[in-house]
Amino acid sequence: MLIDFLNEGVSKFNNVKINKYMKIIDSTTYFEEDLMMDLRFNVLDSHVDEFIVSEAIFSHSGREKKINFDKKNFPKFEKKINHIIIDKEPDDIIKNKSLNSGDKRHNSISRIREQRNYVSKFLEKYNPNDYIIYSDNDEIPNLKNIDFENNKNEIIIFKQKIFYYKFNLILPKTDWFGSKACKIKNLKSIDSLRNSKNKKYPFYRIDAFFSDIKHQSLEIINDGGWHFSNLKNFEDLQKKYLNDENHSEYETLGLSIDRVKYNIENRSIDYDHKAKKDSPQKFTETKLQEVDLELLPDYIQNNIEKYKDWIAK
Repeated sequence: MLIDFLNEGVSKFNNVKINKYMKIIDSTTYFEEDLMMDLRFNVLDSHVDEFIVSEAIFSHSGREKKINFDKKNFPKFEKKINHIIIDKEPDDIIKNKSLNSGDKRHNSISRIREQRNYVSKFLEKYNPNDYIIYSDNDEIPNLKNIDFENNKNEIIIFKQKIFYYKFNLILPKTDWFGSKACKIKNLKSIDSLRNSKNKKYPFYRIDAFFSDIKHQSLEIINDGGWHFSNLKNFEDLQKKYLNDENHSEYETLGLSIDRVKYNIENRSIDYDHKAKKDSPQKFTETKLQEVDLELLPDYIQNNIEKYKDWIAK
C-alpha cells in the first residue's frame, strides 16, 4: 500500500512523480535523417522506454527549413516517440549582415546547443533516477553492455566505432565518444552532457569538482556502439555539409559535389580526426576500410536485404 501511495503522489524532489521502475529515455536531434532514425528505433527499442526527437525550424547554418520528422512514418514506435519543435532562434545569435567564419561558427554552436537543451524541458515527468541518453542522430549506443540498474557512476560515455558512407566502411584505429548518459538528477544540461570529457578526473582535481564537463564519477563503455557518419547520396551529403555545425569549414574549403563523389568512390574522407583542432593537417585525405558485418548492430545483420544499398561490396 505504501508503494501504491508513493506512485500516486508527487516526489518532493523536483516535484516529479515517483515511478515504480527506472526508465531509459533516448534523445537526439533531427534534420532529415529517416534512415538513421529507423535504424535507431529498431536497435534501441527493447532497451528504451521513450524516444525524444528534437527538431528546429532552422538548420545549424541558419537556413529556414520545414519540419521534416513525422512519427507516423514509424508506426511501430509511434507511441514511444515524443517529437519536440524549436520555433525560434537562440537569443545570442550574431545578426551582422557580413559574418566572418568565427561568427558563423558561434551561431552554429548556439543553434545546436539550443536544439539539444530543449530536450530538458520535457523531462519533468520522469523520476530523478531515470536515465537520459543523448546522441547525435548518426550515433547509436550499444546498450547491451551497460547495467543501468547497478551503475554507480554519475556519467556514462559510450566508446564507439566510426563508419562513413556505408555501414561497413570503418575509419580504422579511431574511437568516437559520442553517446552519453546520466540520471536525470545528475543532468546539468544536455549540451554539457554532450561535451563531457572522455576522461575520469582524480579526486584532487578541484577544477573537475566545479566543472559541468569534467567528471570524477564516470564510466566509459567499451564496444559502446556505432557512429554512422554521412550515410547519404551525393546531393544529400552536400546539402548536409552546407547546413550542419561545420558548414563554415565546408564553405571555406570550397568542396564541390565532384569531391564528395570522389571521396565516396575512393572510400576516403578529407579529415584527420587525430590531428589537433587548429592543425593544417586536419584536412588530410584518410582512407576507410571495409569490415565484417559482425561489427554492426544485430538488426542490420538480420536485415541485409533492407540495407543492401548501404553495404559496401
